[in-house]
Amino acid sequence: MSVQRVGVVVHGGRPGAVAAADVVRRWCERHEVGCVAIDVWGEGEQRRDAREEVDAAGSPDLIVTLGGDGTFLRGARLAAQNDALVLGVDLGTLGFLTEVPADDVECALDTIHRGHVDVETRLMLTMRASCPLELPEGMETLLRYGRGPALPPPPVRPECAVARDWGVALNVTALNDIVLEKLARDRQVALGVYLAGRLLASYSADAVLVATPTGSTAYSFAAGGPVISPRAEAIIFTPVAPHMTFNRSVVAAPDEAVALRVLRHSGRAAVSVDGQLRGVLGPGDWIGVYAAPQRLRVVRLGPTDFYGRLRERMRLTDAPAAVDTDVTPMWPHTTPAPDDLAHLRLPPLPADVD
Repeated sequence: MSVQRVGVVVHGGRPGAVAAADVVRRWCERHEVGCVAIDVWGEGEQRRDAREEVDAAGSPDLIVTLGGDGTFLRGARLAAQNDALVLGVDLGTLGFLTEVPADDVECALDTIHRGHVDVETRLMLTMRASCPLELPEGMETLLRYGRGPALPPPPVRPECAVARDWGVALNVTALNDIVLEKLARDRQVALGVYLAGRLLASYSADAVLVATPTGSTAYSFAAGGPVISPRAEAIIFTPVAPHMTFNRSVVAAPDEAVALRVLRHSGRAAVSVDGQLRGVLGPGDWIGVYAAPQRLRVVRLGPTDFYGRLRERMRLTDAPAAVDTDVTPMWPHTTPAPDDLAHLRLPPLPADVD
């Protein structure tokens, strides 16, 4: 798995990320590997669509992100276009996506270059829409306030058939979620939500969102949704502040699409993909969200302790009535799994046990 070209996505506001980027560049020079900064822009410049960005960078086969989960999502958007590997270097504060500390980035690159890594695949979302997405005039100016320029609306995929019932296919992927939310603070959106072609309910809400298992610990979690293993194959629908009795999430199978239609008496609704506003819909417009045909390929240098990270990052505490000094941080197995449990994914045995 020798690396031929590296794309580096940097959180420019973190000095540690900028310093780590220099380490990546020096490593690439020593190993005669191409290296290019990707998803960067200057004053007054626009951001590019993922396909244009990847082509301009020379189609890197490894994307290294240096920052927190937001920076990782920037890299994932690009890696998905090129089926590239993505390595997240952790310089954030509440990360579930990043893999290695900044001090270990050089060692991680050596390991990847030797091919001694695992590749974990993650489900992503894509969508069709009743019409191509557009941003209203003046919206770009508002979005630039205090942050970088907005991403352009996702282009239509020309290779996909256009059908009246199915809409146009958009060249967009989401690792965390796709959200339809209100534009005006004083007016909720009215949305019809369909699961697997059947109307589930019509919602009046601040927003409704469709998330992946990876995104279950992001906006969906904040809205009361379930935590789901990122290794699972599922699609999660979660309403945000709905004005109705049924306010629960629904976990659907990966081949069950979720369609969201803006009802005729609703105000306009914003479409956000992984936290980035990508378009605005009016009454009668709709989007259909479904599992993307490709999976994101994430570099893992060893077993991932998702549940340990969940306990740590969410600062979970034990119920006072359940406190027990005999409870250990890991399930206390010290021998290999018996044959009937050999298929399970379990924490590794202690190093001193054969």
